Amino acid sequence: MTDCILLRRCRLLHPTQPIVEVDIWVERGRIAAIAPRLEQSAPFELDVQGQLVSPPFVESHIHLDSALTVGEPRWNQSGTLFEGIEIWRDRKQSLTLDDVKQRAIATLQQQAMQGVLFVRSHADVSEQNLIALKGLLEVRDAVKDWMTLQVVAFPQDGLYGSPNNEALMQEALELGADVVGGIPHYELTREDGVKSIHRIFALAEQYDRLIDIHCDEIDDEQSRFLEVIVANAIRTGMGDRVSASHTTAFHSYNNAYAFKLMGFLQRTCINFIANPLINITLQGRTDTYPKRRGVTRVKELWQQGQNVSLGHDCVQDPWYSLGTGNMLDCANMAVHICQMTGTAEIDACYNMVTWNGAKTLHLQDQYGIEVGKPANLIVLDASDRYDAIRRRATVRYVISRGKLIATTEAPITHWKGGR
Repeated sequence: MTDCILLRRCRLLHPTQPIVEVDIWVERGRIAAIAPRLEQSAPFELDVQGQLVSPPFVESHIHLDSALTVGEPRWNQSGTLFEGIEIWRDRKQSLTLDDVKQRAIATLQQQAMQGVLFVRSHADVSEQNLIALKGLLEVRDAVKDWMTLQVVAFPQDGLYGSPNNEALMQEALELGADVVGGIPHYELTREDGVKSIHRIFALAEQYDRLIDIHCDEIDDEQSRFLEVIVANAIRTGMGDRVSASHTTAFHSYNNAYAFKLMGFLQRTCINFIANPLINITLQGRTDTYPKRRGVTRVKELWQQGQNVSLGHDCVQDPWYSLGTGNMLDCANMAVHICQMTGTAEIDACYNMVTWNGAKTLHLQDQYGIEVGKPANLIVLDASDRYDAIRRRATVRYVISRGKLIATTEAPITHWKGGR
């Protein structure tokens, strides 16, 4: 592929400013120029024809180690989080490096073809040989020319759920995991959960890593580990290096407590990651009627100015049997279940799978369509954010590191019926 690409007639999306029509010059893997009309020519020109040009989608939360294992060794009949954990506990006993790598790369390719070029994946480090982690670290290197992959050391069975798990976490960080994970609500006791959060922050400071904790992923309104994360973020000043994933119990908190917690959140800038597809599926399973939606207070967090991003979480695994990795599915679901149907709210849901996700992953200078930045961008068969989310628009072109890596034709339907 040529080192130069010229994109003509792009409807360029900006996080806060109106859409503008421009030409974009890509050279040697970077964005070299953006202007209403560029006079130069290139060996390869792409007439976008007024379609939407956006930074790529960001997958803030997925489990690549378990992707594409649905039905192995059995189906999750109850559809609950805890049956999924039990099924995965059995499945991970037969993990091999090749097994993890093949499924992870196949999933990443599927995501990339749908415009996802930045991914944070959790890797279970509760298994003695750390096969899932080692496999994903090898995948991280294998895909680095077309995908940025962050790997979270995630103790699925709890940091203190087994005697060796804390040592396995430290070994995972020594091996090169990018992020320290946790699951305090699944520890054996409330005290263990609090202790695990303190340990996670200590490890993150020791190894200079980001933090991403599965937090309060339960319908229990008494699960209140988010306040412990917030307190640690305030005291350490780690703020934007910290992410709280799921926080579904926040959905069930009484408003007096929730509003107090929202006030504490204003003192820090931690990131929130909601997973609307999986949260609406797993949560509320023990309710009769009315059934809780089980998704964290996305709208209220966004209104308050917290950074909220979205994840797909699972693709055909013990927790979620469906999914293709399409981030527009996540945004579309968030619009519905978070009741974010105002125009600014719909735009916000799009931002949650793009710029907000980049902020969550701490991508800094790697992300965005600006002169001098790496040429990572996508072209959608859409006119704006609303159109992209409403139709779950086809990603026509995917450019990664200045190279065109995927093209997809938008479907065309010919009406053959009556008037």
